[in-house]
Amino acid sequence: MKKVLIYAFLFISLFSTNKLYAQTDSISIDEDIDIPETMIWPIDSLLNDWQIQKYLNLKKECTTAVDNPFFTDSVYAQRLSRIPTIMDMPYNETIRKFIDLYAVRLRNHVAIMLGANNFYMPIFEEALDAYNLPLELKYLPIIESALNPKATSRAGASGLWQFMLTTGKHYGLETNSLVDERKDPIKATWAAARYLKDLHDIYNDWNLVIAAYNCGPGNINKAIRRAGGEADYWTIYPYLPKETRGYVPAFIAANYIMTYYCDHNICPIDGTLPLISDTIKVNKELHFDQIAAICQIDKKELLSLNPQFKTEVIPGNSKPYDLRLPVEFIPVFIENEDSIYTYRRDLLFKIDEPTPTAKLNKSKNAAGSTIYHKISSGENLSTIASKYGTTVAKLKQWNNLSTNNIRAGKTLKIIR
Repeated sequence: MKKVLIYAFLFISLFSTNKLYAQTDSISIDEDIDIPETMIWPIDSLLNDWQIQKYLNLKKECTTAVDNPFFTDSVYAQRLSRIPTIMDMPYNETIRKFIDLYAVRLRNHVAIMLGANNFYMPIFEEALDAYNLPLELKYLPIIESALNPKATSRAGASGLWQFMLTTGKHYGLETNSLVDERKDPIKATWAAARYLKDLHDIYNDWNLVIAAYNCGPGNINKAIRRAGGEADYWTIYPYLPKETRGYVPAFIAANYIMTYYCDHNICPIDGTLPLISDTIKVNKELHFDQIAAICQIDKKELLSLNPQFKTEVIPGNSKPYDLRLPVEFIPVFIENEDSIYTYRRDLLFKIDEPTPTAKLNKSKNAAGSTIYHKISSGENLSTIASKYGTTVAKLKQWNNLSTNNIRAGKTLKIIR
């Protein structure tokens, strides 16, 4: 029954809210392959997000070279067979073309993503291991977002794992005007692990799982029907949406290039994100300028570590939110928490002025503040006096009343 309910949700929501790759213009370098949209993520966006400093800290075994070395098909097939994976990693001409794409045209992308590995891969591996999922799935975000947590597809999928809004909410990712947890590397990773596990409960085939992750179970089921009921990725391949045909080959190629990059003379580019970070709860409204100034931490680094916040404000008044900091700044934040919250607060947060109506209802006089009460049906002077902590006699005095009779809709003056 549980599997039926999971399937029902996935079919309904993802069939209608998948990334719609089949309806987007595909980007091809060869008429036989179709490339997922975010595989060709703009290099400038990645460079800005990662604040790349220099081509530094090259792997000792990695030699720099302009050209990509040539390898035979047998070498590629042998290397893929040596990668320790549960998932099937076959080799064919289509996979070769995707390997060549990574090794030649996308060399800079790969170099940047290798630099991001140290920060993201432990996060991915922890969640996948907790759900007993194949660890090679950690390379799925390479295809989905090029490891850019701010990536947003033309169809509206967002974050490292490219969740659509509806699917993200189903898996507990909050999205509002100030926060988009689809861009939270940790929360989105755990949501993706649960989603992948649910898909595997349906298909029991990892190639079909990652294909369904891309285009939605509805398209996979349609392809299976058109293939005469054969639930095998390579059998249903011709019946899949165009970009999904390249999705599994791209995933296999990503596993290859992230394992054998040195053989292709690709060297990691160092970014500025810290290797070790941790979170602290923020339960008040807080501006990144306040944290940066008091903790003496670069604001760009803060924003890179916390891409889930759409503005430079953490809306902690509504509920607690996690703030990610380099681990060495956690004690600094705790020791200076009061100073952080009060620093330039009046300038950074707008304090609402009373509306014109409110100003009219609060005038100052010798007796104190005057407010006005609109009489509701069923009210009398006694209940109104009790509400404001005064007496009937004073109400009559303030409003020049000779009797206790009042009418709904009229206004009474009350001096506090």
